[in-house]
Amino acid sequence: MQDPSLGVHGYAHLEDVRLHYVTNGSEDKPLLLLVHGFPEFWYSWRYQLKEFHDNYRVVAVDQRGYGDSDKPNGVHNYTVATLVSDLRELVTTLGCKKCTVVGHDWGGIIAWAFAQTTPDMVERLIILNCPSSAAYVKHCSNGLSQLKKSWYMTLFQVPRVPELFLSTEDYAALTLFHSKTYGSNGFTAPLNYYRALLRYPQFAFIRLQSPQLRVTCPTLIIWGCNDAALDKELAALSAETVEGDVTVKYIEDCSHWTQMDRPEEVNKYMREFLEKTEKKTICCE
Repeated sequence: MQDPSLGVHGYAHLEDVRLHYVTNGSEDKPLLLLVHGFPEFWYSWRYQLKEFHDNYRVVAVDQRGYGDSDKPNGVHNYTVATLVSDLRELVTTLGCKKCTVVGHDWGGIIAWAFAQTTPDMVERLIILNCPSSAAYVKHCSNGLSQLKKSWYMTLFQVPRVPELFLSTEDYAALTLFHSKTYGSNGFTAPLNYYRALLRYPQFAFIRLQSPQLRVTCPTLIIWGCNDAALDKELAALSAETVEGDVTVKYIEDCSHWTQMDRPEEVNKYMREFLEKTEKKTICCE
């Protein structure tokens, strides 16, 4: 994780939290902001940090509660609205007015919401294996398949038990990430994302489904088809919630951990989309 080819480590001091990030690429290039999911951190974007730094200022952030970023106590500090505010402040703190935001899993939830509520700051949206809020609710209302796959969200509401479960057998649940960083940092903050989602649903499940908050920027959805947590149908349903130009790319024989499982395909689709939608503007001053 100290490989200099991945970039330089830095910290952004926001209004109420300090976020750690890794940046690769010149500061005068357009900002490509990478937002990880659960239970990951900036390193999940290692292949993209190397791939796109020639053309972009690539920034992979540790969201609050993860890695070397601050981990405030309390479920209320992890609402979707708060996490979106972090991205807004981060972009500004980096000296930028706009960005292309890329989100996977929980990072995708925040990226969807960021694009919906702050369209003037998001030039393009790239989503990996994460449905829009409206698509998720619609799909769950039409059948039990996704609800069955989302059983863990109920488990995560219980105090202390999920933390114990995830840390058993030498953190066996995290072997896909080849790291025990999450054990040393604790699971409570990442689990609070799920707890806040159900305890404070007004923003994610009510406001974000408003017809006035549809995504209008060019959007790319990349979906690993062997996702054990999310139905494949959610990709197309999410595309229906985008008013602007939208492209969906499926990757067969790919798990939920898209950008790490099949980085070459992900990078190929991202580059094709970025080149197709490129605007000759400099996002950072």
